[in-house]
Amino acid sequence: MINKVVKNAEEALKDVKSGMTLMVGGFGLCGIPENSIAQLVKMGVNNLTCISNNAGVDDFGLGLLLQTKQIKKMIASYVGENDEFERQMLSGELEVELVPQGTLATRCMMAGYGIPFFPTPAGVGTEVAIGKEVRSITFRGETKDYLIENAFESDFAIVKAWKGDTAGNLIYRQTARNFNLPMAMAGKITIAEVEELVEVGELNPDHIHTPGIFVNRVFKGEKYEKRIEQRTVRKK
Repeated sequence: MINKVVKNAEEALKDVKSGMTLMVGGFGLCGIPENSIAQLVKMGVNNLTCISNNAGVDDFGLGLLLQTKQIKKMIASYVGENDEFERQMLSGELEVELVPQGTLATRCMMAGYGIPFFPTPAGVGTEVAIGKEVRSITFRGETKDYLIENAFESDFAIVKAWKGDTAGNLIYRQTARNFNLPMAMAGKITIAEVEELVEVGELNPDHIHTPGIFVNRVFKGEKYEKRIEQRTVRKK
């Protein structure tokens, strides 16, 4: 069994260069690769295109890369929690492509499956459809218009898992599974940081979400803050 363990985030990300396209896993602030993002800030790579469900908050997650203006283009579904993102977008400093959430996930999955494009009814007749091919398709006896959406192409997929083994098999926990799982399949090179790193054979095969065949490098992360975007509690 191939051992895919690297020492830390610095070693895992050593060949990420300015101008590359990165998929970054997580949902809100849940399941984001905190150690990898901090290392990208430290490296100072810039002109990045980042594909992620959201852009973090002002002082955490991908918001840290926005603060240092290392992101040139953001491809995301939800960006409503980040004032710096809004400022850069409105001032023209940041290129933004907003994608319906289901389409975002499917574009990741299609990349992992090796399928270059797919039809979807989401976004037809809206700004999402501008510049894209529209085809009339009959499905289940109904004919309607579908957008042709391309699978994503990324140089790296950077994901975070709850547990992983030395061969790169990964288990995610609850909501963290949402985008980490499809993105792990989709990068030319997939880097996984994990909270707990174990030997091959210690993970229950029935519990594995991402097989190690998709993962190129894995390392044990440190000091996870696991911040909550918005905490809402019920009054007594």
